[in-house]
Amino acid sequence: MVEIKYVPSICPYCGTGCGINFVVKDGKIIGVEPYKRHPVNEGKVCPKGNFGYQFINREDRLTTPLIKENGEFREASWDEALDLVANKLKEVSDEDPNKVGFYACARSPNENIYITQK
Repeated sequence: MVEIKYVPSICPYCGTGCGINFVVKDGKIIGVEPYKRHPVNEGKVCPKGNFGYQFINREDRLTTPLIKENGEFREASWDEALDLVANKLKEVSDEDPNKVGFYACARSPNENIYITQK
């Protein structure tokens, strides 16, 4: 018997916060349904929210950080990659704080906006 589950979530594609339900079959997201009683989107969802899930199951999706050394990429742990980025940002910022900037807008995912503010 095929089991289909609906997993409630919030759409990550802009700062609006629309309620969605991921349609999950065999542990994979196969679709999106708007959360009909959500107070923000009242059962509607935009094209990004409706079709943007499709990248999740792609075989060519990167799931491990890559670090480029000597012109070649190698897999790295998340801690190693984040430490490298943090150290490079600090190095540039120590040299001249005006050289560091971040892009954030209402079309950025909620998580990006949150971490940028921190």
